[in-house]
Amino acid sequence: MLKQILFCAGVFLLCFVAVKGQSDKNRVHVPGYLVESRVEKLDLKTPVSLVYNQYVQAYIDVYTFKRPDHLSNILARSELYFPLFEEYLDKYDLPLELKYLAVIESALDPRAKSSSGAYGLWQFLYQSSRMFDLKINSYVDERADPVKATDAACRYLKYLYANFNDWSLAIAAYNGGIGVVKEAILKTGGETDYWKLRPHLPEQVRGYVPAFIAVNYAMKYYPSYEIQKREAEFSYDDLHTTTLSGGITFDQISRKTGIKEDVLRLLNPVYKMDYIPACQKPVRIVLPKENLVNFMQNKSSFILEKEPVVERNPAPGDTAGRTKLSHIVARGEFFHEIAMRYQCTVEDLMVWNDFEDKNLLAGQRLTVWEPVLSNCSRIRILDVEEGVDFHDFNTSARPSINEVANVSN
Repeated sequence: MLKQILFCAGVFLLCFVAVKGQSDKNRVHVPGYLVESRVEKLDLKTPVSLVYNQYVQAYIDVYTFKRPDHLSNILARSELYFPLFEEYLDKYDLPLELKYLAVIESALDPRAKSSSGAYGLWQFLYQSSRMFDLKINSYVDERADPVKATDAACRYLKYLYANFNDWSLAIAAYNGGIGVVKEAILKTGGETDYWKLRPHLPEQVRGYVPAFIAVNYAMKYYPSYEIQKREAEFSYDDLHTTTLSGGITFDQISRKTGIKEDVLRLLNPVYKMDYIPACQKPVRIVLPKENLVNFMQNKSSFILEKEPVVERNPAPGDTAGRTKLSHIVARGEFFHEIAMRYQCTVEDLMVWNDFEDKNLLAGQRLTVWEPVLSNCSRIRILDVEEGVDFHDFNTSARPSINEVANVSN
């Protein structure tokens, strides 16, 4: 009996070693010196500091060895989203490499949702969506709108860089929040070198910059690892944006034009319930170019299906659940920065102060209304730990980098 047990154990061990050996054999080995050389070449092409070390290599292994199928899917989605990202990054004079942040945030899935409630390509929380004028109601969530969410992300990244004048710190702050990074700087006596600052950052934030560098590398050198890009269903150039008045379902559009509902969902993730609500102004819809003529020919025959929309966004200037305060404008301060501080929109500030333009002067006194931290507040307020800057509202509840690594395939 003992001999049989030992024999079976030996067979199992041999099989395990054989399988592991086959797995290691299938792994394409790229020596560290070559990876480092490649990262150095990428670093020369961007103002964002890209360095190679063991932390970066660990995340390169995640994308190229542990999850190559995941990377293959991301590469396909990049055909649809990267040209749009680059257009807006260029508009705001930001490094084009920042497009890779969305890979870490959402794996380029516009409907990705974290356990903390962050949503969309750029993973905005509900509270922060209002700061960037992203509309959310029963039928629409503009955090999932590739155009509007990308514009908001660019504005936020520009704001972060203005605070740190260093892209590594700004990228870390996108994940952990401004207050977290500033606190680490204070703890280290003013240290602003990210890699020296890194041990003093929370664990979930430490992996973010290495992951960003790894994605830059993996998206460029994936062929070296024999990873195939999955064929993209659509590229950016395959699409056309047009408008309609709303009050129509995806089913109606599909029946009239032959465009599959799955395609409409893929290209229009902003609409939550396969329904485009009726609006006073025309709303955008993204379609395959090949279906555009058919859509335009049938557009006038769509029957409006008006349904009540439960609006979650208060009207501009609404002061319900807020306390009145004064704010003195600091030199170089701008509207979006003030709006983020007081968890309001630029439109709120304009209404509260009877402004007709967005010109601010240093020393100017503004009327602001700050949210009251109570259960009856009009929006959910994060529990802010002592010592954490209120600017953290956008990212303090973000998922850890380990959760990010397991984002949708």
